[in-house]
Amino acid sequence: MRSMIDRPDVQVEGIARRFGGTAVFEDVWFSVGRGEFVCLVGHSGCGKTTILNILAGLDAPDDGSIIVSGKEITGPSLDRAVIFQSHALMPWMTAAQNVGFALSCRNPHWNRRMCEDAAREALGRVGLSHAADRKPAQLSGGMKQRVGIARALAIQPKILLMDEPFSALDALTRGALQEEVSRLVTESGQTGFMITHDVDEAILLADRILLMSNGPGARIAEVVVNTLPRPRTRASLHHMPGYHALRDHVLDFLITRSREFVATNPPAGWSARAVPESRPVA
Repeated sequence: MRSMIDRPDVQVEGIARRFGGTAVFEDVWFSVGRGEFVCLVGHSGCGKTTILNILAGLDAPDDGSIIVSGKEITGPSLDRAVIFQSHALMPWMTAAQNVGFALSCRNPHWNRRMCEDAAREALGRVGLSHAADRKPAQLSGGMKQRVGIARALAIQPKILLMDEPFSALDALTRGALQEEVSRLVTESGQTGFMITHDVDEAILLADRILLMSNGPGARIAEVVVNTLPRPRTRASLHHMPGYHALRDHVLDFLITRSREFVATNPPAGWSARAVPESRPVA
């Protein structure tokens, strides 16, 4: 873990975002190591999606900056792919065409056949070879999300950003896709950043879990190392030594300490640089 953090792909340095004079979050600092998978957990309204949009280059902070691979973010980049809460597919295109369009943007020198072949290969990796020629209206919710995942992974981004991509799916489909994304990201050596409300999802996927206090004025309150060994599966996760202590710690934060943190750490007298170092839960 230390080697990952010593080689950060992403450095978030004191960012803040305000709407109508109210700071949704402020003085937010954290880093994501190369090849690391980090989950950001917090209540609704603390600015999780806004932070992800800033990482994607779709929004800009009012204060602070984000450095990715040594360069400050100034806009979107194909080196940072986003898997959205909704599938965000173009309804007039087939699954293969949706993935192929992303590939053509990433590889403008490729001809149509090359994009199509690579798109079908990407769909095969998420178990959708049989649905390559179907349009989104002909796909189930889980299949649409698989196409979105295939599209994001196909362009081989350095950083994969995920905005609760499984939240609208049924439990069985959600579990299968979580394990699939974990496997594909690990195999490709990509850096992963996901926002989620689901504690078990964070424990299943993350190397580190960032716990965010309540908004307005939300901040990173604690960084927890996930010491549960990989590979992890939904079926075996709750049997792993240390799982219950980690889950109880995160739930305790969300239920109680996320609110107490705001009261005991007012913005004027607190610096997020003092966030405790990443640590395991005993």
